[in-house]
Amino acid sequence: MTFFEHLDALRPGLIRTVVVTIVAMIVAFLFKEPIMNAVMGPKSPDFVTNRVMYDLAEQMDSEVLKINQEPVTLINTTMAGQFNMHMLMAFYVALIVAIPYLLFELWLFVRPALTSRERRSSTLFILYIVVCMALGITFGYYILSPLSVNFLTTYRVSADITNMIDVGSYISLVANMVLVCALIFELPVAVHFLSKTGLITASFMKKYRRHAVVVLAIGAAIITPPDIISMILVIIPLYLLYEMSIWIARK
Repeated sequence: MTFFEHLDALRPGLIRTVVVTIVAMIVAFLFKEPIMNAVMGPKSPDFVTNRVMYDLAEQMDSEVLKINQEPVTLINTTMAGQFNMHMLMAFYVALIVAIPYLLFELWLFVRPALTSRERRSSTLFILYIVVCMALGITFGYYILSPLSVNFLTTYRVSADITNMIDVGSYISLVANMVLVCALIFELPVAVHFLSKTGLITASFMKKYRRHAVVVLAIGAAIITPPDIISMILVIIPLYLLYEMSIWIARK
């Protein structure tokens, strides 16, 4: 088959992916209340992460660990702001649903050319991608989002400046944290591909391990409150991902 013949064979799968994305977006649009409640969660004192950090702060007698305890009022400044925000949230949810489905369609496309052993391996590989993505979303939502919201809503350049946070800005922050973490947690998968092509090796990653730790520490320090506990909560999973990637690169 030529390139265009392959593309033509792939077209039905791409069309189905578009349909799944549209359907997921419509469903997410209809269920706006539970979705918006979930998005607004990280700024609430009742959010599970904020409650755990508060209890930890009480035990350690540390006020710094009490995150998101002050009420945050969000405002809308444009006529179509809330509608656009509603559409954007539906799109983010649809995107999270569509990516695993797109991988499934790609697997169906290449499946006839694989041996039985390769089919089993590729099925597990897709499972790994989905699991890593789910772990990234969980980490971004329950750890990174509340820490980032707390830092940015309480940060003050001057006492004369009052924060009036636009709802679109808040939602973009939470959504971006979740999506970025979903991508970061795909690091082991990316390393697997790169190691198979010879572009990266375990020895290379081990050689620059210290540099990676410094970069992770700087990133964690920027996005977390100024305390060591919050920084550790962020840097440990990221460092474990790096070590897992080294192990994968050896295979």
